[in-house]
Amino acid sequence: MLRSSGADTYSVMDESPTSANESVERLRVVICDDDPLVRRLIREALQLAGIVVAAEASDGREGLELARHYRPEVVLMDAVMPGMDGIEATRRITEEAPGTRVVMLTGSGDDELALRGLRAGAVGYLTKDTPIEEISLALRHAAAGEAAISGRLSMRLIERLRMVPEAGVGLRPVRSVLTVREWEILDLLCSEASTDDIAEVLVLSAETVRSHVKNLLRKLGVRSREEAVALAANLRAPSSPFDRHAATSAPGPAASV
Repeated sequence: MLRSSGADTYSVMDESPTSANESVERLRVVICDDDPLVRRLIREALQLAGIVVAAEASDGREGLELARHYRPEVVLMDAVMPGMDGIEATRRITEEAPGTRVVMLTGSGDDELALRGLRAGAVGYLTKDTPIEEISLALRHAAAGEAAISGRLSMRLIERLRMVPEAGVGLRPVRSVLTVREWEILDLLCSEASTDDIAEVLVLSAETVRSHVKNLLRKLGVRSREEAVALAANLRAPSSPFDRHAATSAPGPAASV
């Protein structure tokens, strides 16, 4: 059972288990923000709106731990925090607790930060000056499988989509055996980036990049980076049979990374 010790690092608000039927009616949320005052204000407002605040965390690592433990419907995630930030925590939650949706919350209206959050797997992006009633509604929309994105950011996304090359770099299938990180690396491979280039862009070691490349080649059933780049164009096609292929194909021969 998760509890804070000493300082108010994180706290558990509702420790009771939730059945499948209850989860439909009782939206459970984890709040992740490094400002205790912000957490308290949001918690009180969400509780008044009938939303259960299962737990609170003060940084991304604690938010990830709580998301894995409680499996809430939604995590309300601050984007900028010390330690593991909200972007990395969102990526990890998306991979390790896929049933939990993440809505980013930040004091900045930075479009690039919003796009990074969405690319990491968030389904919504809100600023801290959003009226609390709208935040509550956005969390309910997110839990129901809908996006929670402002009209201004929607237009920004459309503008970015128009800049995507016809080859489809940056576009990904809705369902995929590749992780978010592996898709990031595959996108860079499609842009002819070297191992060192990828390591610099993603702030990883070259050895970590090679490990990710090896894994994505195995998952795609190809032997080389060139084959992966060629296959990527087909994976991004609207009628791609990728999901069926990836789900049924056995791992290919040893990959050349």
